[in-house]
This record gives sequence, structure tokens and C-alpha cells, in this order.
Amino acid sequence: MKIPIKTLIAATAAMLGGALMPAAGVQAASTNVNHVLLISVDGMHALDFINCSRGLSGVNGGLPYCPNLNALANNGYNYINTSTSKPSDSFPGLMALVTGGSPKTTGIYYDVAYDRVLAPQNTTGNGLLGGTCTPNQNNGTSTEYEEGIDIDQSQLNGGAPSGEGGVNSIDSTRLVRDPFNNCNPVWPYNFVRVNTIFGVISAAGGYTAWEDKHPAYIAVAGPGTGATVNDFYAPEINSNSANFIPLPNMTVMNCSPLPDQAAVAAGDDYTGSFQNIQCYDSLKVQGIINEIDGKTHDGSAAAPVPTIFGMNFQAVSVGQKLIYQDSTSVPPGYSITGGYLDSLGTPSPSLYQEITYVDTMIGKMVAELKKQGLLDSTLIVITAKHGQSPIDPLKYFPIPGHSPLNNGTPPSALLGSSYLPDSELNQIGPTEDDVSLLWLAPGASVTSAVGILDTPANLTAAGIGEILWGNAISPVYGTPGVPPSDPRTPDIIVTPNFGVVYTGSKKKLAEHGGFSHDDTNVIMLVSNPGYSRKSYTASVTTSQVAPTILKALGLNPNALKAVRLEGTQTLPGF
Repeated sequence: MKIPIKTLIAATAAMLGGALMPAAGVQAASTNVNHVLLISVDGMHALDFINCSRGLSGVNGGLPYCPNLNALANNGYNYINTSTSKPSDSFPGLMALVTGGSPKTTGIYYDVAYDRVLAPQNTTGNGLLGGTCTPNQNNGTSTEYEEGIDIDQSQLNGGAPSGEGGVNSIDSTRLVRDPFNNCNPVWPYNFVRVNTIFGVISAAGGYTAWEDKHPAYIAVAGPGTGATVNDFYAPEINSNSANFIPLPNMTVMNCSPLPDQAAVAAGDDYTGSFQNIQCYDSLKVQGIINEIDGKTHDGSAAAPVPTIFGMNFQAVSVGQKLIYQDSTSVPPGYSITGGYLDSLGTPSPSLYQEITYVDTMIGKMVAELKKQGLLDSTLIVITAKHGQSPIDPLKYFPIPGHSPLNNGTPPSALLGSSYLPDSELNQIGPTEDDVSLLWLAPGASVTSAVGILDTPANLTAAGIGEILWGNAISPVYGTPGVPPSDPRTPDIIVTPNFGVVYTGSKKKLAEHGGFSHDDTNVIMLVSNPGYSRKSYTASVTTSQVAPTILKALGLNPNALKAVRLEGTQTLPGF
């Protein structure tokens, strides 16, 4: 027997003295919501949705090309002026969605960042060198929460001995350690400083599920043991596509073998192919379909339909930034270069394929909800962890550049080993995309480092737009330093000129992580059959998703620590 979430909430709240119930006089926007489907279409701008829902000259005969998203908008609220976290990377972007907090509160700045207290352990798969942990002292190490902590990052399941991708794919000996907790490894969910919607909903008796691109993203569970996510699936996106071996009940059409065999032969991961990334994402789509049908994500056992569940799509992000490397030709309908054709956001043929693919898959989920009689009781949230910059292809300027001729020098190289820890330079590398986050070595002078960056020659060489440090950082992110200051706050944040990306990769024509409009202005669509179409132009943030989800389910948004600390509001209309 399936018990509605509001019945579970009422019973749990009674035991907890009503702490989880909404405040008196507060009414959720929809009183029939028992399930929330949260989808991050990584990279998708608000502009992308406007274009695909209205149509563009020269694309699809000028007709709209995302009919399923548009159908959701007919019964939904569209927040046009939405901003992601800053930095606009996947990890802080995801944490904003599930905690309601910014990096200052969550402690999450990037997949690869730095902590002045924690210590390394064994060398990771991406080359962060192992080291010692001195108990009860501040150590300091780069932190890595992506494929490098997998048991075997070349495998789709991350090398999990159980044959299943997920938390069992994480090699605990590659995790950083806490010198003030007996030098124990810091699991991803304990690297997050605050609780998440999964913890709140689980405490209220709800069943929870999530699917994402790295096993490390079990971080969505929040502090504890990871058990607040009942069903977690995270096939490794950066695994070798030659190892595409889906689970028995996770087979997807037209993907065995993968359609782009040139990319497979080249040993690419899924981000190196416009076609293979769709097969990768389709595994997660099948997981969602299985969960809608009352099964675990792999279809192997019966399970409650989750109260909160969802996934991220990578296809649009790949379509936005990939320059295809493995062939001089691509299938009909695709292009060698992804991204956009102009500043209006006209998609290239390959990006068009990714947007229409995602729209079709979202339509498939909606159809399954309707088939199972769950659509009316499900709130569907479509947003993105980050955008992608630049949209205008003429603005793209890589540093050091694509050609043998050096077009510049990134900030990390300008400072070098005199100012930065070795792990930021010669091991896992600096935290730089279209932003540069710099943590200085102990004893290094921030004033001197800024003085090096802030010269006419170096401003030009690094394409620097703005240098944030001192009081330009502390009020928003906390004061950098060892406790009682914040050990994770960067000493310096460099935001480059628009279009500058710190890369020498020939595969990229865009990136994310920065603070620009193209990086941060993403789709935000909240839909339920009981809603009427409405657009909001007021400024909102993706961090408002978390309290909105709790409110829609009849839970108290203030059960989230980040909401209390930052005063995060629900989205307008809730």
C-alpha cells in the first residue's frame, strides 16, 4: 500500500511536535503534491528555453522545437531571470538546488577545490598525490569529489565490486581526511556542511532517489551516512565509452553498440561524442522510468514511487561546448562544432540535436507519470546547475589557446609555485575554467599575489576582468584562512573578460564556472497540471528550489539549515 507523503508527514510531525509542518497561515502553491521530480538540464539557459519554445528562423522551419517543455510551461511557472550559484560549477550548483545555500554555507566551491584543514590520503585517479595526516593540526590539501575518487574511473559503474554504480564505487582510501576526526576519510555527504532536502524528506518518512554523473554526488544526501538517499544511481560520465555495459534492466534503444564508434575507438568518455552522451543520459532516464513504475532504478525490485527523485542531463552541456575530434564527418543532422551560431542563441545542428533529445526524454517521463496516474500529484522542476559561456561564438577566447602560439597565461601560472600549493599546479591542477579560484600556500602574501596579477601586462595576458579579494570576498563567502576563518574560501577569485576560458583543450568552445550572465542565467520551470501558465521576471536563484520543494510537499523550509542561515525564500507563487 502506497501512503501519500502528506499522511507520512502528518504522522512524523505529530511525533516531532509539528516541527516539520508549515508555519501557521502558510499554504503551499499546490496541496495535492506527493512527489517531486527534479531535473537539471546542465548548461541550459533561460534563452535556450525561450528560443526552443517560440521558434527561431532557420531552425526547424521556424517552428518551436521543444514541445514537451512547452507543454509543461502551459501548466507551469517560468522564472526568466534565474541565477545559479557563483561559482557556476556542477558541484556548488547541485548543492544550491538541494540545500538552499550558497558556497559560503555549504562549503562547496568546485569538484576540485581546497581546504586549509583537511589532509590527503592515497593518490587519486586524477593525480592528487597522497600524503600524511597530522592529527589535531591544520594540514591543507586540494579536495577532489569527482571521478578521481572512483575505484576504477574507466568503468561505467566506477569499479564497484557489486557491479552497480553508486556509493559502492567510491574508494575510501582516496578521500581526503579530517585531522580533527581521527584522520578519518571525509565522505562526500559529510563534505557538505548543511543538511539537504533528501534528509528532511527522509526524516518525514518519504522515500528518496537521485541520479547523477559521478558517484561522488551522493553528497546530495547531506551529513550522516548517505542513507537519506534510498536509491542512488551514478554511472561515471568520465569513464571510457568502450566500457558501456548497462545493467540487465537498464538497456536503452539504439545504444548497443554505441552509435559513435569512432569516439569509442579513440577511448573517449561520453563527453567526447554528441551521440554517445545521449546513450549515457538515457540510462538515467530509464532509471527514472523504472522508479515511476514502482521499482528501483535498475528495475530489479519493487520500491515506493519516490517522494523526491530526479536526475541531471549532460547532453545539452556537451552540445554547447564540444568541438568533435574523432572524425572529419558526423552523422546527418549533426555538425563537427557544437555551441551556437550567433549571439541570439541559434543552436548549431549538434546542439539542436541535444536540446530536442532532452525534450523528448522529458516527454517520456511525463507520459509515464500520466500512465501511472501520478502526473496530477507530481511537481516537476526543470532547471540547471549551471549555464555555459559564451553563447556568442565570436566572443570565445581560450587562454593559453588552441594553437601552438601562446595566446596568454592563466592566473595560476602567473603566480606559480611561489604562491600556490603544489597540488594546484603540478598535481590535480588549478581550479580554472572561465573563472580562476586561487588558494594561496601558507604564509604567502595575498597583497603581493594580487599585485602580480594587477599589472597592465598580466591583466592582458590572463584576460582578467575583475580581481576579488579581501573585503570583496569576505562578506559573501567568508573570510579565508584557518579556523575560526573559513578554510575553504578562496584567497582570490579572478573573473576574466567575457568569453575568456582558461584552457588549452582543442575540444572546447565554451565552459562554465564563472559569474557572467551566460554562465548563470538558466532555465527555471515549475510545473503541475493544477497550475496556469505564468512568467516571472523578478530575480530568483536556483537555491530557492530547495525550500520551494519542501513547501510544495507540506514541509517546513526552515528545516534546512542553509535556508535559516541565508534567509532563502521560496520561489514566487509559492
